[in-house]
Amino acid sequence: MDPLAVKNLTGLVAATFTPLNPQGEINLSVIGPYIDYLIEKQGVNSIFVNGTTGESMSLSVEERKTLANDWCKKAKGKMDHVIIHVGCMSLKDSQELAIHAAQIGADGIAVISPSFFKPRSAEVLRTFLQEVASVAPSLPFYYYHIPAITGVNVLVRDLLEDIEKVIPSFRGVKFSGSDLMDFGQCVSYSQPQWSFLYGMDEQLIAALAMGANGAVGSTYNYIGSNMNELISAFEKGNIAKARTIQFKMQELLSFAMKLGFDLGVNKQLMSVVSGLCLGPPRLPVMQCSDAHALSIAEKLRRLFPEH
Repeated sequence: MDPLAVKNLTGLVAATFTPLNPQGEINLSVIGPYIDYLIEKQGVNSIFVNGTTGESMSLSVEERKTLANDWCKKAKGKMDHVIIHVGCMSLKDSQELAIHAAQIGADGIAVISPSFFKPRSAEVLRTFLQEVASVAPSLPFYYYHIPAITGVNVLVRDLLEDIEKVIPSFRGVKFSGSDLMDFGQCVSYSQPQWSFLYGMDEQLIAALAMGANGAVGSTYNYIGSNMNELISAFEKGNIAKARTIQFKMQELLSFAMKLGFDLGVNKQLMSVVSGLCLGPPRLPVMQCSDAHALSIAEKLRRLFPEH
């Protein structure tokens, strides 16, 4: 079967944390239980590996290969989609990771914009993405837009202009930006085989109203079941229920942000809520105290008592 003919990427996609041991080395033993937790406890059946939440830019190419291989191997037959983020500052590194993702049976690849030497226009960014996609033409290809991190503010709608002509494997965007006008213009321009996944968890309902096909985010690791309820309520026309869930989620994140909420806190929160031992983040991100994460977990349990 043509890999490019697989069903569209929709619904919730968990942006996975990378398990590390106390010494800061990758810990593959957690990945199997992690997959089972997402499926059984959160109802999340697709993952986005080695992204921002997965600390990809703090990992070596070899570490990213090892992780990608293990996630793909252990998710096979269990999850609907394993998307491997292969973006790097170096084109050659991105291509190496893309080729590897095809070899290990990934369901798709995603690429972030380089952010040290930044592409100066949509055309330049499109050319960079084309060069990565060309070495793995059988894999569905997604652009990962996160301007707050990359500092690359190219409008995605401009990037999409005739993109299918230069990247035949193009299948959509992980849109982690707040510009809902740009997002809406992307959805309006979309082709049937494309998926637009929103990446700002705190305003998912707004993206659904604009036509999002699903969402990729870190919080879906531990409140995926609740956000699945939000999507279900929205699809059934119960906007009041969907809004109530979104407001609770916003209250949780607002509380967390006032305390301090970075990747290290988020990773520790996942460990507390799930019971998985994900270990510390890698420097320069710092590990947070147990008390810090526990206070956010307690707030989560008050808002969503089933946790």
